Amino acid sequence: MFGLFNKKTKKEKLQAQYAKLLKEAHSLSTTNRKMSDAKVFEAEQVMKQIERLP
Repeated sequence: MFGLFNKKTKKEKLQAQYAKLLKEAHSLSTTNRKMSDAKVFEAEQVMKQIERLP
C-alpha cells in the first residue's frame, strides 16, 4: 500500500527493459535467430547504460 505512490528510479526502469528484451530474445531464439541476436544486442546496450549509472 505504501509503495503505491513510489516512482521507479531510472535504474529500475532500465532493469525492467533489460529483462523484457532478454525474454523476447529467448522466445525468438527458436523461430528467428537474427531477430533474437538483435534483441540480445539491445539488451547489452541497456546493461551498459545501467552500469554507467551512479
